[in-house]
Amino acid sequence: MGLDPPASKIEINIHPRRQDNVVHPAVPSPVGVTEASAPPPQQQQQQQQHLFSEFRPFKRWFPWMVPSFVAVNIAMFLITMSINNCPKNSVSCFADFLGRFSFQPLKENPLLGPSSSTLEKMGALEVSKVVHKHQVWRLISCLWLHAGVLHVLANMLSLVFIGIRLEQEFGFGPTVRIGLLYMVSGFGGSMLSSLFMQSSISVGASGALFGLLGGMLSEIITNWTIYANKFAALLTLILIIMVNLAVGVLPHVDNFAHIGGFISGFLLGFVFLIRPQFGWVSQRNAPPGYVSASVKPKHKMQQYVLWIMSLILLTVGFTVGMVMLLRGVNGNDHCSWCHYLSCVPISKWSCESRQVYFHHNRKPDELDMPEQWEKQLLFNV
Repeated sequence: MGLDPPASKIEINIHPRRQDNVVHPAVPSPVGVTEASAPPPQQQQQQQQHLFSEFRPFKRWFPWMVPSFVAVNIAMFLITMSINNCPKNSVSCFADFLGRFSFQPLKENPLLGPSSSTLEKMGALEVSKVVHKHQVWRLISCLWLHAGVLHVLANMLSLVFIGIRLEQEFGFGPTVRIGLLYMVSGFGGSMLSSLFMQSSISVGASGALFGLLGGMLSEIITNWTIYANKFAALLTLILIIMVNLAVGVLPHVDNFAHIGGFISGFLLGFVFLIRPQFGWVSQRNAPPGYVSASVKPKHKMQQYVLWIMSLILLTVGFTVGMVMLLRGVNGNDHCSWCHYLSCVPISKWSCESRQVYFHHNRKPDELDMPEQWEKQLLFNV
């Protein structure tokens, strides 16, 4: 009496980061069937699809949070322009045909937007109010305000290109993580800006956008093994980040918000954007009869180490930064060279704060505070 043939083994072929991340079970040829007598490849494929249904380890989701952020930012800009009401509160306006939505004169605001006093009223970041009046909420409210049409368009296009890709990749549950990554990174950028840029008001979402770039970088590092062409993706992203940080050394650009947002987002990426191993995913979604030689852990040890270290650094950094800020500490007093990170003086321009005085309510004796308009470079990601 012959022995029963051994149970056929099923092999899972995993294609990391290829096309739509579909994992196809591969079925071996039946016992006793030679290559010559095997069915044609098309029939084998039909049999394989009949026996095992394909599964997607990392399903792409329809984005909803990033478009919501874009809608809120645009709505806030329209509300700000309505409250600004240039024809009523200023001597002259640009684009008068827009009525109360017309812009301040270009000499006052070249970005086609409201006055600095309106931005201050709406919640722009002003260090003196944060320190002396404990208006910590300005560290968040300034993220939803923009200095003009050009400013909001550049930031929102950047948010669409960067944020939607992340939201599609990380699904419904982690969509909330993308929102937290955006908000916490923006908070970190505002905090670092407040420690070093204390003579100006600041608005804009650039710190949060740099946080998304930092999160993309740490996501590649912590999920290194699942990427194809990983070195090309890493070098491309690093080049984009370096170019945009280099633009921050131009005058009237708040590069400390960029740096603070990037560092916060980079650390948060190790916490929020961690992926399980393909081996663990394939075992979990394996078809009936699949025999695994060993049980794969959900995450690798280095992923856990990076998660813990990043969480500790974030907690310590935010705690120390907020204590220093609320005590009125000026970071430039403890770092004589740090101001070069935001502006490098050359013969073509000066990095000294420019005193700008505007007349708002048709009162000659009413002067506006010094300001520094934040500019945001459009990312091509």
